[in-house]
Amino acid sequence: MTFPDFSHYRVLIVPGLNNSGAGHWQTRWQERYPAFERVEQDDWTHPDLPAWSRRLQQSLRSSAQPALLVAHSFGCLTTLHALQHMRHHAAAVLLVAPADPEKFNVVSLVSDIRLRCPSIVVGSENDPWMAGELAAYWAKRWRCGFVNAGARGHINADSGLGDWPEGLRHLALLADLALATRDHVA
Repeated sequence: MTFPDFSHYRVLIVPGLNNSGAGHWQTRWQERYPAFERVEQDDWTHPDLPAWSRRLQQSLRSSAQPALLVAHSFGCLTTLHALQHMRHHAAAVLLVAPADPEKFNVVSLVSDIRLRCPSIVVGSENDPWMAGELAAYWAKRWRCGFVNAGARGHINADSGLGDWPEGLRHLALLADLALATRDHVA
């Protein structure tokens, strides 16, 4: 697979709990694309939506370059919450295997968010953190496209995806849509 061109954007990796370890596709993408930046949290084992959101907002403020956000699990909720306050900083958003807001008692913090940039939720039919039907519901509520990835578990290292080329294609599509939207508006 040839690498897509993401040079027009800053790509921010927004992991979930435990920071997407060595075999996780987010980490593998970062290894393949050294310019991709990981949003670091102070405590990866205790999700705190307002604190994690503030950290992402700080990262977004650190550059004027438009960002492609690549979020996984609780990182998806972090991304949504942060963009509620900083919509113009995101060129596009890829939300993969979002965590169920009910499981973290944060429904009120993410239920009224509507993304205004190209965005896709990728859900799995057998994700233990949010079943595919529920991911499709939230995608519609957040005004995102939805991709059913089939039975892929939590779409993480345990899913055996390697570099997950399908996900890179989703990100490349979002980058192209963001560029076309930007050029059309300009």
